[in-house]
Amino acid sequence: MRALPLCLLALLLTGCTATHKTQPIFNERPVVEQPKVVKPKPAPARPAPVKLYKDATALVGTPFRDLGEVSGESCQASAQDSPPSMANARKRMLAHASTMKANAVLLHQCQIVTDATGCHQQAVCQGSALNVSFK
Repeated sequence: MRALPLCLLALLLTGCTATHKTQPIFNERPVVEQPKVVKPKPAPARPAPVKLYKDATALVGTPFRDLGEVSGESCQASAQDSPPSMANARKRMLAHASTMKANAVLLHQCQIVTDATGCHQQAVCQGSALNVSFK
């Protein structure tokens, strides 16, 4: 009696393997993920050029609107650093005016200040941001 269940089990196992059909194997290409396309961020918009007027007489007869005071600084942190630059101070003043939507600056003064807070020497330029109607 004990042999009967073992024979049935062996018969079932061989019967299952005999009816099993094999599937043809296809040469499948491996799945390759496409790299994600990263779009570059657009470059920041370049500020509009701002014209520098060193003398108020150049504005006589030209309509303009005063947008406020602007300034730019260039700092020499210690005595060993390179000296402050008036040109850099002017450029920063013009960039600040550009953020105010100005298209011109009337320069009031540029000077070197010694022992400014946080600087050994500092170049400071001040002016008025203008919106000039060029007609």
